[in-house]
Amino acid sequence: MKNLLFIWLQYLLPQHLLSRLTGWFADSDIPWIKNNLIKIFIRHFNVDMSEAEQAMPVLYKNFNAFFTRKLKPDARPLEGDENTIVSPADGAISQIGDINNDNIIQAKGQDYSATTLLGGDPDLASLFTDGKFVTIYLSPKDYHRVHMPYGGKLKKMIYIPGDLFSVNNVTAENVSNLFARNERLVCLFETDRGPMAMVLVGAMIVAAIETVWAGQITPLPRDIISTDYSQPRDNIHLGKGEEMGRFKLGSTVILLFGKELMDWVDSLPAQSSVKMGQALGEFRV
Repeated sequence: MKNLLFIWLQYLLPQHLLSRLTGWFADSDIPWIKNNLIKIFIRHFNVDMSEAEQAMPVLYKNFNAFFTRKLKPDARPLEGDENTIVSPADGAISQIGDINNDNIIQAKGQDYSATTLLGGDPDLASLFTDGKFVTIYLSPKDYHRVHMPYGGKLKKMIYIPGDLFSVNNVTAENVSNLFARNERLVCLFETDRGPMAMVLVGAMIVAAIETVWAGQITPLPRDIISTDYSQPRDNIHLGKGEEMGRFKLGSTVILLFGKELMDWVDSLPAQSSVKMGQALGEFRV
């Protein structure tokens, strides 16, 4: 009953208005607002500030600066070798496995279309037919910068408007097509092993998504906006482990790889906790 009420409240609440209002507080540099928000957050979620490059909470300009804090250089070493695919973020694996034709598992008894996730482009989705996927949920306590799981050249970025449902396990199990209906940003990379898509999914009270090449992406008008980065003059190439974006108040990252390119690590089933840089899979030699 409690879970059902939680779901229905999300249908009834003004999701975007609530998220933008939260964003205003998170961007406030008024000392008593930002310092109290940060202090309460650290205490409630037991945040380990010893990993942060700036360990003094009061020195952050605002709550968003704290939330997207940079870690010490050695805090997240990259595992494996040149064939290894690493976790792009701290979080928990919601689901991991095979893409069945065009279908991706959301939760037990729930799946959704890769085509819809990627903005309705069947040609783009065909790159990942019968490929592999992993969904990583970033909880409030986690590090919220997103890094490259493998090096690649940016080919396309697609902003897709949508809802802002929460993306935790309760919502994933009860809201159909959750990740393909929420606001999201699709980043298509070409790697030396084939195509790779990183999908950054918005959620309730997520104020914005940023990338290192374009800055803040959301909120934007409620239209699909596709930006081509395939021309030689663009030449945006990011190496494995480099930062590619961040969430201003957490969410979910979905990775997609093409058919018969790679395999996931067997010891990482759904609900496993992961750290940025931890080995997730290996490209086939």
